Amino acid sequence: MTFQIRPNKKESENKTIRFPLSLIERIDDAIKDNDVTFSAFVIQACEYALDNMEPESPEP
Repeated sequence: MTFQIRPNKKESENKTIRFPLSLIERIDDAIKDNDVTFSAFVIQACEYALDNMEPESPEP
């Protein structure tokens, strides 16, 4: 499944996170002309990453 930007509003809590400026620019470019905020994009990207992570293999 490919990542798709979608509008989404949910109950939330504030967290502070630092992003490299180059990543902020890439995100701003990706959300331009889409009906989505920076925060909504980051939430969606994190959900996508978590849903598509390889399961950890147990250590021997």
